[in-house]
Amino acid sequence: MATQPIDQFSKRLRPDTKASVYDGSKKGHEKRTQVLFDRFPDANRLREIAGEIKQHVVENLDTYLPQVEAKLQANGVKVHWAATAAAANEIVLAIMRARGATKMVKSKTMVSEETELGPFLEKNGVECVETDLGEFIVQIDHDHPSHLVKPIIHKNRRDIATSFEKHGLGAYNDDPEVITRRARAHLRAKYLTADVGLTGANFISAESGRLVLVTNEGNSRFCLAATQCHIAMVGIEKILPRDHDLGLFLNLLARSATGQSLTVYTEFISGPKAPTQPDGPEEMHVILVDNGRTDVLASECRDILRCIRCGACLNVCPVYRQASGHAYRSVYPGPVGAVLSPLLAGEKFPAMADLPKASSLCGACHEVCPVNIPIPDLLLRLRDKAKQEHVPSPGTPPMGMWSLLASQPAAWKTALLAGKLLDYLPTSLVPVPALRAWEGSRSLPAWRGGKFRRWMQQRTPGPHPKTP
Repeated sequence: MATQPIDQFSKRLRPDTKASVYDGSKKGHEKRTQVLFDRFPDANRLREIAGEIKQHVVENLDTYLPQVEAKLQANGVKVHWAATAAAANEIVLAIMRARGATKMVKSKTMVSEETELGPFLEKNGVECVETDLGEFIVQIDHDHPSHLVKPIIHKNRRDIATSFEKHGLGAYNDDPEVITRRARAHLRAKYLTADVGLTGANFISAESGRLVLVTNEGNSRFCLAATQCHIAMVGIEKILPRDHDLGLFLNLLARSATGQSLTVYTEFISGPKAPTQPDGPEEMHVILVDNGRTDVLASECRDILRCIRCGACLNVCPVYRQASGHAYRSVYPGPVGAVLSPLLAGEKFPAMADLPKASSLCGACHEVCPVNIPIPDLLLRLRDKAKQEHVPSPGTPPMGMWSLLASQPAAWKTALLAGKLLDYLPTSLVPVPALRAWEGSRSLPAWRGGKFRRWMQQRTPGPHPKTP
């Protein structure tokens, strides 16, 4: 994980890593565009509706959370509340110790990455095996996911083959089919000997209390097939009001995340095994995790709680494509991470306050978001928060002079003429030290000043619309 600002991390990124991230995210965005707009004539209206539903949930969590708890309990599920990451991890450990369990198989879940559940369990003598292929590779490499949906987007098949050879999973072979078969053979044994299966949930229906899981590998099913206890860690914002809403959200999630019409496996889990069912977990626990979400709810950036973790904003973001997910120093990378991570940091906000500034504010993240989150607006609010709290911004030149020039037409025109000299002035001769450091790591475009003003002077003004 990075320890320095995004631009500095990006400069040190290996070219093949940068190529893997760029190519993977670009292809993901192109697939999403094709499969979404080819199928729906007004896809943007669907985004707006989904955003309204999720915002309704966010604004009414105090009503929906008790409703979800009641429905889960009626379905035979034991419900736990975790205010912090540490509390969530302790609940998992307590459940396992009560059963005498020492082995867990785990499906992909971002909230468990957020709480660092895997390392916590390992320290307490529990074998915790990631079963999503990407997460498994990240785990054996002692690495971190770099994408919400594609944890190893920063790796290529040569990297993976080297990891498998290093960890005794076979001689070097970078054929994707061979890699997959080796992982499958290794993980099947883990499924059969595990005591507990842990998953997240993409959605929880407040109407029925059903958990909804979507995967493309089927590993969540394997996690629950042989184990006798199912634990689900779920963020408190993952609620949908009705089962009916799932038709909209499952369509948008699959298309936005992986460019599919529907994910390969979509599971609806109501509770533990019924007496008439031949197999499945006999015991089910749901841990509803806060970990800073109520603080986000109280902020002016609460809209970010709509996020359904599809990764579409990462795939389209020019900064993410150049820097990779690890540059964001958090479980949540990309535009959504630039908003969510500083908010979840709480008192450690100053350490994450630079993330909202790592954006061109081009608006592409908003345009692709399946729940219509106004991410650029939220980034600006967090930038203002940093300013109001006097959080320093290393590497950014003072903006007072720019503000003065921009508000004085005569001075601005003079500065524009002088700006042409920057194309020829060596960095070492730039008079302002902060500006010199900033300009030294950026390439200015070729000077094109003057043309716009001449165009405006020559343009014949049309009639102005009447002010109502």
